[in-house]
Amino acid sequence: MTKLFRIEHDNLGSVKVKVDSLWGAQTQRSLNNFAIGNERIPTELIHAMALIKKSCAIVNAHRGILSQDLADKIVIAADAITSGIHDDQFPLKVWQTGSGTQTNMNVNEVISNLVSRNDNEPLGSYQPVHPNDHVNRSQSTNDVFPAAIHVATAQQLTQSLLPAIETLIEAFDVKAQAWNSIVKIGRTHLQDAVPLRLGDEVSAWRDQLDSCQEWIKSSLSSLGGLPLGGTAVGTGLNAPKGFGADVAKVLCKITGLPFRPADNLFAVMAGHDALVHTMSQLRGLAVALLRIANDIRLLGCGPRAGLGELRLPANEPGSSIMPGKINPTQCEAITMVCTQVIGLDVAVAAAGAGGHLQMNVFKPLIGFNLLQAVRLLSSAIKSFRQNLVEGLEPDCKQIQNFVEQSLMLVTALTPRIGYEKASAIAQHAHKQGLTLKQSALELNHVSDVEFDRLVDPVKMAEPQN
Repeated sequence: MTKLFRIEHDNLGSVKVKVDSLWGAQTQRSLNNFAIGNERIPTELIHAMALIKKSCAIVNAHRGILSQDLADKIVIAADAITSGIHDDQFPLKVWQTGSGTQTNMNVNEVISNLVSRNDNEPLGSYQPVHPNDHVNRSQSTNDVFPAAIHVATAQQLTQSLLPAIETLIEAFDVKAQAWNSIVKIGRTHLQDAVPLRLGDEVSAWRDQLDSCQEWIKSSLSSLGGLPLGGTAVGTGLNAPKGFGADVAKVLCKITGLPFRPADNLFAVMAGHDALVHTMSQLRGLAVALLRIANDIRLLGCGPRAGLGELRLPANEPGSSIMPGKINPTQCEAITMVCTQVIGLDVAVAAAGAGGHLQMNVFKPLIGFNLLQAVRLLSSAIKSFRQNLVEGLEPDCKQIQNFVEQSLMLVTALTPRIGYEKASAIAQHAHKQGLTLKQSALELNHVSDVEFDRLVDPVKMAEPQN
């Protein structure tokens, strides 16, 4: 009969582990004790931890704390993990110990067992590399796990989210330039207002996102300060002096990102304010995107009984019962994502405040929510741009019709005839079903020539500053 399990041992006793699993006793205990939900530790976080293990092994060897041979074996195993070929060996749930200890040990055990397998040693023998004595040398979960959140988040921001935002900004800029000559009626309080150019309306969306992009970029600086070298409580017990700085240099070389030791290891380990701050910038992006998407679906509502100023791409049928219906589905998808991100931010803020004394015990939740937010926003922005923004077109006939019917063009007469008379013209026109010009002439408040000179929507829409 094929053997299904092997017996592993830790300081609490023996544990049954699937015979071909690369994890060990502590990972298995977590699987047994925390069967909570379906949310697993993100692979981005696992890969960042493997990068840290690799960097620590390099520094430990350089310092003479670890033999070069063992360090090289750890590096090879860590590289295999970051390649993604062993992602199925990291099964632990988010809802575990608040320090992330079991996930740190999951990575340590898998690296150890990969080395054993490469050296034709039995899985679980921890020969020639031990999970604690070698892979975890000069480290603690308390500095490694939050450092991994910093590294993973910085990587995903620079590789995924920021490029997605940039391409969306560029797409809006194309529309803003192309539509700069189109004059339309503005709306405040969802009521008619004075005219503006459609290009200027779109430029507001573009520059809102540009500001969000800059704020997210600024958060990379705080993410760069790592707690590595602090070990258990920030003192650096069992790590050589300067260890965190050396590891940060190696991480910089591997990732191309500006990592450094945090100014105060006690502060960055007791609290995770840099992570809370970064999450708040993602919330800010979500708020801006939600507003922009709502604007677009308002301007596109119709096509005959709504505003209908923008024509949305017809990507799929919008109704199972109403033929020919097209819905603003990309707007709906991205606003759901944004609402989710706002909720994730609330949880991260509460988690950031939830630590006690020398350690925060909400680390897995913070890492999971941050990386989920980055992932959701990145993919939603890409979909929004490709399937909606790039295909948006103005309905110039509808836009012109609204301009011609607008009562708020009367605002241009106010400096000449005063607020009261201008208001009387607008009210009379509305009640009698007249144009503004007809109303103005009927009330004898302005001449025909003067009206045409003053009430010019194109001039009114030109920015004055």
